[in-house]
Amino acid sequence: MSALAPDRARIGPNAILQHLPVLDAAIGEALRGALLHRAGVAEPPPHAGMLPEEDVARLHHAVRLFLPDRAPAIQRAAGLATGDYILAHRIPKLAQWLIRALPSAFGARLLAMAITKHAWTFAGSGVFRVLGYGPLRVEIRNNPLAIGPSDHPICDWHAAVFERLFGALVWPDVQVVEEDCTAMGAPACIFRIAPR
Repeated sequence: MSALAPDRARIGPNAILQHLPVLDAAIGEALRGALLHRAGVAEPPPHAGMLPEEDVARLHHAVRLFLPDRAPAIQRAAGLATGDYILAHRIPKLAQWLIRALPSAFGARLLAMAITKHAWTFAGSGVFRVLGYGPLRVEIRNNPLAIGPSDHPICDWHAAVFERLFGALVWPDVQVVEEDCTAMGAPACIFRIAPR
């Protein structure tokens, strides 16, 4: 990894780190190393800080390019693991208790507000915003991880992170559907987050 100017967009390390054990289980450590090499991404240390969004984007794209049949399941598993990490290390227990204690409509708003505040950690140079609450719909405009072209939505990692967070704190039966995707030529990746 080359040194980058400090003003370059960055994404949290779990966007790569949580892929590694999933890839090891799916294709083995040697092939996972080859995939990282092919993507031009150095394996970050376990306690890496924020990573250049270009590295994260190249890995996500390489998974979809070189493992097209397995990519949705791999990226979903990595997204769920990222959500688990966030719940264990980033959202204070008191805040989790409060979100769970609120009626689901209010809990969803509070969690969406917290996600919006920290969106730079998963959207990089993209712009995250809440589009509405009935149902909850969010967008990542100019999503740097949605490299196309594609004929279907490809943001399985983002969808799974949202699924884990909202499933654990608001709606146990949550369903996250990516309605539109930058990789399909749309201006934004749009996710619908609601109970089934």
